[in-house]
Amino acid sequence: MNISEVRVRKVEGKDKFKAWATVTFDNALRLHGFKVIEGKDGPFVAMPSRKLPSGKFIDIAYPLNQELRGMIQEKILEEYNRQEGP
Repeated sequence: MNISEVRVRKVEGKDKFKAWATVTFDNALRLHGFKVIEGKDGPFVAMPSRKLPSGKFIDIAYPLNQELRGMIQEKILEEYNRQEGP
């Protein structure tokens, strides 16, 4: 599975939540709802999720292996950082 496109839309005025991201796979599947979050060790990517009535969040789409998770995070953060500029 290849990532064919990544779109990042920055969010202003939020504390740790920095951006929304959309990822297109193999020019055939597009997933919305990835989040760039500023963590204590730098930014990371949270998978698309929804809030349950209990207040807990559950991922609604997620990779089944670390290789794909790493590739998604790398590509999203690459685009996020590219938008930051020099």
